[in-house]
Amino acid sequence: MVLCSILASSSAFAWGLTGHRVVAQIAEQHINNKTRKEISKIIGPQKLAYWANWPDFIKSDDSWKHADSYHYVNIPGNLNREQFNTALEATSEENMYKKGLFLINELKNNKSLTKEQKQHDLYFLIHILGDAHQPLHVGRPDDLGGNRIKVEWFRDKVNIHTVWDSKLVDYENYSYTEYSNLLDIKTKDEVKELQKGTYADWIYESYTIANNIYGNVKMDDKLGYRYHFDNKYIVESQLLKGGLHLATVLNDIFK
Repeated sequence: MVLCSILASSSAFAWGLTGHRVVAQIAEQHINNKTRKEISKIIGPQKLAYWANWPDFIKSDDSWKHADSYHYVNIPGNLNREQFNTALEATSEENMYKKGLFLINELKNNKSLTKEQKQHDLYFLIHILGDAHQPLHVGRPDDLGGNRIKVEWFRDKVNIHTVWDSKLVDYENYSYTEYSNLLDIKTKDEVKELQKGTYADWIYESYTIANNIYGNVKMDDKLGYRYHFDNKYIVESQLLKGGLHLATVLNDIFK
């Protein structure tokens, strides 16, 4: 059996503030009226993007320290799908995959939740679905999802995880509303096709992208415009899929 290690990530904000808001805003544009009405009963008039980064902001509160591992799942590299499935199912419940499934089930089936519990569950679900589409949040345990792979980004000393968390998104210099509107241009049939699959399928897709990232970077690489150009469309595809998949999950929960 392939075993997985869940290790503490040193990354501050997956997808960065803008990326998470892009995912949430795209989801907002694809939830149906019933879902929107049910969500408004929980979080009020604010948009999903308003709460998209709450699970990162609360990392400074020690009472939420237990939630750090909800943001990622670290799995050894280059597994085939069967090995990946075994590894994913073998992980602790305190990770992005298992916690995501738990939150979906709680919001869908647990009728005894308080309003505050529903709020927290929803905030985390919005955020975790975004995390699941950042490839290095399905990275490898030995380097903490790329956090130990030091690189230069336009002469700034960072790590490859940070490049994928925020540098590639922020380099575009769009607001989250501008970026979401630029990305959310698929036809209804294309959207329907992109929304197919399970949560595990979506995480596996991120995992395969992560394997390619690892194969194309090494310690102390100097990254800049060329790296951005080679990867921007992957980033944008993952942001779009994150939003569409989040909408799919929310519409299913509140149907």
